Amino acid sequence: MIRIALHHERFIKMGNPSRRDEIPININHYATKKSVAESMLDVALFMANATQLKAVLEQGPSFQYYVTLIVLISISLFFQVVIGIMLIIIARKNLNVISKQQRLDMLNNIVMALVFITVVLNIFITAFGVQKSGLYPVGPTRKP
Repeated sequence: MIRIALHHERFIKMGNPSRRDEIPININHYATKKSVAESMLDVALFMANATQLKAVLEQGPSFQYYVTLIVLISISLFFQVVIGIMLIIIARKNLNVISKQQRLDMLNNIVMALVFITVVLNIFITAFGVQKSGLYPVGPTRKP
């Protein structure tokens, strides 16, 4: 049993390119890909919030939750811009440099907290949201 374990340990140390699980991952490339994916999702959410803001502005101040939605959407858009800037900063840094790892970890934790806050904000935006379905008239209607 010991001999097998030693042989297995030697196998791992020597490496075998045919075994995928033993090829080291480039952490910097992984982090960059992760940041790019998050940025794309951030852009999609940004566009959705911009569309929602437009719909709220079109409804006008007579809409029951007009001010609430304007504030929530504005805060969400602001956080998304901050998240996007921080993701660019994180993606440009080399995670393989040990002296930068602690700062990058802190930035990543801040980004994750802001993403969580943005998700919660968007849940409230959806709850109070404006969906123009065309089922209900916006203004008074005339009967012929």
